[in-house]
Amino acid sequence: MTGDWAVVLTLIRAALLLLGLATTAVSFRAYLREGTRYLRDATIGFAFITFGVLIEGFLYQLTALTLTHVHVAESVAIACGFLVLLRSFLR
Repeated sequence: MTGDWAVVLTLIRAALLLLGLATTAVSFRAYLREGTRYLRDATIGFAFITFGVLIEGFLYQLTALTLTHVHVAESVAIACGFLVLLRSFLR
């Protein structure tokens, strides 16, 4: 990856992480205020999705894993997050 694109990717990943953390925090504050199972599950789902974004960057930069392995790990975390969100919507 060229230097310019690596910087762009890092900036986009940082923005995604901040947005994910903000969404998770707002959801958690709503859960503390309301105490509903729906909001608790939504908070957990948003946290998994945010973790998926975070884990990809760490695994790719700090391990010898291939890009495919890193994407699989990210996809599993994001899929878990969406499953928890779906579960919370269906209840």
